[in-house]
Amino acid sequence: MRKFCGSLWLLVACSGVSIGVCYADEQSDLAFYEDVFSAAPYEPSDTSHYLPSCARTLDSDAYKTVAESGLDTGWQNRVAHDWTFFDVPATQSKITVIEYAQTPSGLGYRYLANANTQSVVYEPWSSSKVMAIVGALSKFEPNVAADTLVGNARLADLVTSVHSYAEAGLADGNSNAIATYFANVASRDYLTQLFHAGWIHTPNANVRFRGAYGPTAFMPESDLWTSASLDYSQAVAHYAEGPDDPGYQTYRCEQCGLTGNKPMSTLAEAEFLKRLVSGEREPLTQLPGFDNSDLTMLLYAPGHSSTAGNVGGMMSGIGLMLARSIAAALSPNDKREPNVVLDELTSGKWRLFQKIGAGPSETRQQGETVLLAHVCLPNVQGGREFTLAVQSEVPGNNDAAVGRAAKAMQATLNTSMAQLLAH
Repeated sequence: MRKFCGSLWLLVACSGVSIGVCYADEQSDLAFYEDVFSAAPYEPSDTSHYLPSCARTLDSDAYKTVAESGLDTGWQNRVAHDWTFFDVPATQSKITVIEYAQTPSGLGYRYLANANTQSVVYEPWSSSKVMAIVGALSKFEPNVAADTLVGNARLADLVTSVHSYAEAGLADGNSNAIATYFANVASRDYLTQLFHAGWIHTPNANVRFRGAYGPTAFMPESDLWTSASLDYSQAVAHYAEGPDDPGYQTYRCEQCGLTGNKPMSTLAEAEFLKRLVSGEREPLTQLPGFDNSDLTMLLYAPGHSSTAGNVGGMMSGIGLMLARSIAAALSPNDKREPNVVLDELTSGKWRLFQKIGAGPSETRQQGETVLLAHVCLPNVQGGREFTLAVQSEVPGNNDAAVGRAAKAMQATLNTSMAQLLAH
């Protein structure tokens, strides 16, 4: 058994106490990473598939529609926003929440962040795998269905395995390899342009997707995507490996700096997912080539193998932190499990679609966690719907530091959800 502190930060924090106490703290950090941050998600009692649309109706100028704020460069200055809304210090986390409301002018939004951190770039880790999947689906012209196959593997199993990190049918749980395949289908130039003139016009020019997830890509049994129910069989071109793509950059490329080859911000990530989920409700920001069949595949992955559990797609995304913080904010004195609380409040129809990312960074010498999520709470306060991205980092290049970053994220979610959902 080790009897030492695992990082410089721990050495400082443990000064004046016994080494045994220090080791116990490190074990607590590791346990939180395994048992909370990386745990299989809570499931609602009703797991039927419906596209989220549960924003409350308000006659308020605190929200603006896309038509009112516009889409051109500088849109982030014209949306309804409060970039210092959350009482979370920048040293603890970066968080952006985009809340939805039905207004007399249409579907409106307000943007909330902490300490003006919304455009600060960071390494998104695996949270950016959502972009890889979406890029591939939007470039595939036919609709996708529950029986769509990629080679001989179910598309639904591949999407689910990326989020759950578990085996699903012929998807072996290698989230990194599968996500790299999707990025190789989409191409890095296309994925990067989605953040800029190609779609979002993200205010930070450094935001991009130029990387991959490890050295090996999933290789389907054939390049054919097929569906018996929709009667198609179409060859889908892809690069064999990430470096084969002319748009690929190495992690420490000359232009990359410390944030690597796919830096993003909470505003960029949250806006990306918000536009997908609002989809056909807001045609002005709908991603070309990405329709409700693609959105349903991303969120639920209908047709996924039963071995993947009751939920698929982003609904199978691991992690308990956000559900815990929402349940605590809505019912602070309730000691029941969060899913039980949320089931009671929403008749089992609450939806939490999420993708986490995390790792110890040798480049930056810190542990880092990222969460990208969309939340739908029918019947709660007239209906609450919002998209969020949050990133936390602490000193220390080891797994325990990742656990401490996850604890910082939990504290951030507790504070921000309590503020957001205060009735």
